[in-house]
Amino acid sequence: MTAMEPREAGAFMQELGRKLDASHGRPRAILVISAHSLTRQPTLLAGASHQAVYDFGGFDPRLNQLRYDAPGAPWLAAQVQAMAVAAGIAMQSRDQGGLDHGIWTPLRYLYPQADVPVLPLAFAPDQSPAQQFALGEMLAPLAAQGVLIIGSGSITHNLGLVFGQGGMAAVDAPEIPASIAFRQWLVERSAARDWDALLDYRRQAPHAADMHPSDEHFLPWFVAAGAAGRDFAPQRIHASLTYGSLAMDAFAFGSQAPDVARQG
Repeated sequence: MTAMEPREAGAFMQELGRKLDASHGRPRAILVISAHSLTRQPTLLAGASHQAVYDFGGFDPRLNQLRYDAPGAPWLAAQVQAMAVAAGIAMQSRDQGGLDHGIWTPLRYLYPQADVPVLPLAFAPDQSPAQQFALGEMLAPLAAQGVLIIGSGSITHNLGLVFGQGGMAAVDAPEIPASIAFRQWLVERSAARDWDALLDYRRQAPHAADMHPSDEHFLPWFVAAGAAGRDFAPQRIHASLTYGSLAMDAFAFGSQAPDVARQG
């Protein structure tokens, strides 16, 4: 519903797109890893064009009328696949398009003109955070070529808490203690560049299983972090919450993260 009810997160993304354009220039292309494009092994959607995919049900039907028709990036897909071969990472490429709602929702705020080529990279949710981080490390050279890498998911994602036994939580419900503890742990461990703890978050983070009963919504974070490398501390550049437990936090990665954080 962020696509229709932007609240704080939508307003942040809209402003972030303008700030990134002003400070860093328009990206040459955007590579997106989304929690809603999952495959048995990493797979590039290398179609020449994309349309919004309505991969959900039971929500306001007006969502199905929102469009995001963006150019694809077959040229970038060929380069990424060659990089994967060199790194020994199994990866497929498909000559097809389509942007799941974890991609077109933020991009409608960040780049509303849909004028930047997009390359979705579907990932394998059964691969560990360390494997996702390694996937990101393989992608690291793209940043110097003007490619913006986005990991789209959710810092906390337990829909059982949102749609609880007593009905749906209020959108402005107070944050539950488990969410507070998990989010604070992530910020602290990120600032310390404690990669051992971060990559082992399911055992070390407080309430990890409660905040992520399955971890596909958190795994894109590790791909983005890997693309930036271990030398740079991930920085939270936005923090907001809906339904008392669904965190909408955003992080910046890499050498330019402090600058992005100051702009935010």
